[in-house]
Amino acid sequence: MKKRLRNSRYITGFDGLRALAVIGVILYHLLPSQMRGGFLGVPVFFVVSGYLITDLLVQEWKQNGKIKLGKFYIRRMKRLYPALVTMLIASSAYITLFQRNLLNNLRGNVVSSLLYVNNWWQIEHGLSYFDRFAGESPFTHIWSLAVETQNYLIWPIVFILLMRLVKNRGKIFITISIAALISAIWMAILFTPGQDPTRVYYGTDTRLFSILMGSGLAFIWPSTRLKAKIPKQAKKVLNSIGLISLLLLIAAFLFLNDGTTFLYYGGMFLISLLCVLLVAITAHPGASLNKWLTNPVFTWLGKRSYGIYLYQFPVMIFYEAKFNVADHLVIHTIIEIVLILLITEISYRYVEKPLRFFNYRGLFSKVGTWLKAPLKSRQKITFLSVSLVTVIALVGLVLAPTNQVDANQQALQKQIEANQKEAQNPQASSQTETSASSDDGPDLAEKYGLTNRQITKAKNMPVTAFGDSVLLAGASGLKEIFPKMMIDGEIGRQVDESPPLLQELKDKKKLEDTVLLSLGTNGTFTNDEFDQMMKVIGTKRRVFVVNVHVPTQRWQNEVNDKLNAMVEKYDNLTLIDWYNYSNAQPGWFYDDQVHPNSEGIIPYCSLISQELLKGQ
Repeated sequence: MKKRLRNSRYITGFDGLRALAVIGVILYHLLPSQMRGGFLGVPVFFVVSGYLITDLLVQEWKQNGKIKLGKFYIRRMKRLYPALVTMLIASSAYITLFQRNLLNNLRGNVVSSLLYVNNWWQIEHGLSYFDRFAGESPFTHIWSLAVETQNYLIWPIVFILLMRLVKNRGKIFITISIAALISAIWMAILFTPGQDPTRVYYGTDTRLFSILMGSGLAFIWPSTRLKAKIPKQAKKVLNSIGLISLLLLIAAFLFLNDGTTFLYYGGMFLISLLCVLLVAITAHPGASLNKWLTNPVFTWLGKRSYGIYLYQFPVMIFYEAKFNVADHLVIHTIIEIVLILLITEISYRYVEKPLRFFNYRGLFSKVGTWLKAPLKSRQKITFLSVSLVTVIALVGLVLAPTNQVDANQQALQKQIEANQKEAQNPQASSQTETSASSDDGPDLAEKYGLTNRQITKAKNMPVTAFGDSVLLAGASGLKEIFPKMMIDGEIGRQVDESPPLLQELKDKKKLEDTVLLSLGTNGTFTNDEFDQMMKVIGTKRRVFVVNVHVPTQRWQNEVNDKLNAMVEKYDNLTLIDWYNYSNAQPGWFYDDQVHPNSEGIIPYCSLISQELLKGQ
């Protein structure tokens, strides 16, 4: 019989904190413009997890004088594994049957998730948490579970060593705080502004400080030693700290952009410190925050937060692959939230709760009972259904290729790489100009629907083109028409990172009087971010901006609406409406319905050329 810990209490407010965290994370993925900092729900999970696990270890050590490591690990695995395995099997089966384009690297994704090393696997394979356009996987979010579970494996051993060697809890707190500070400093050292921050965002070494801060709190703020009856003034102070911390965290959820360099230079550490204050005040029975965070909705969400977090990405990735969510965004968002909550509830009732208390020693006898059950019985139907789904998932895992690029992706990749290499080659411009000069003018004019007079003007017109992979996809055609065009393109480029890059071009005298912008494919932007870009370009240059065609991404319409607003704001800015021009022409695009293919490059370049040459 399991010996319970004396004086241990369930802190209902922690369900409220988990609810806030999971709401932030879900809305960050579904409504990134409205919940810009929702990814900061992860530090909340980390701090709460670190505190609760360590608080329980402190109680067990005080009561028994030791930690039963075997039982600790079994409890953790029974809590985490059932829902994880269910999600992995169900997702793998779905991919095998209905979304085979995601079979690539499926085996590595699943195995690394089962072994809880998925964060390092994603880092090794160059995957990005912040690439909201290309390659989002239904298992992207497993990185944080990997970080937590790696801590679960190591921390109890470290805890025992600290209790035996250091002993004094105050000194242990200082030791853990120093370790947390080193982790945060290591994040700042490894972070490089202007580059994708996934390595420091995913790394166990660079994210461990949040968990350590929660763990350190448990040594100086154990839940069993906090008194319910405290002076009114003390209660007022605690409530004020708790409320201010909560409001600051919510503000960070709403306004702190994932591309902010401040996050990696101590910002994430400060957010974790806010979380520590929230956990401390919530845990204190003399404060009111626990009561404020306790309500039926938060309790329901908090108890199921693990499942909600697990199933969010599979639902979003699978759903958005079948529907163009850019149109009717609100309706699609509501449907996705309902699906996530529905699947989570089914998992919670029929997987997580039953298997958490299941006696695995009787597993074989239980399976024997299912096999002997009548064919039409619920047990036999359930057993056969689960077995079928598992077999399909295993088939998918066996068949899954590794690092495969299909013919369509390969063609796009070669096109972009070739165009990018040409654009970066300082000799490319003169070579292309020579070729264009000797080209048959009428043939080039006919190809792109231009007049001979326009072709002649284009040959002598210097243009700076700045943008993302869509610009690179059409670069060869643009260079054919405008041999003096300087193209600066980068895969995954966003508006928020563009001002310093444009300033660099300006300083090098490479920002011409005519500027072509092709941005927004990879995500939306704020008015201030666009204003910063236009401030660098200045008001004397003619600026043309191409709107986006990304029908499978929820930011398409928002980006195009913002570009329309920017055109109204700036007199020197002209919109090139590629979206409406191409929207009824799926044959112009590769399978992603974003990058123009060999057929689509011609109308893409023709439209841009017509606009650039107006009034010339």
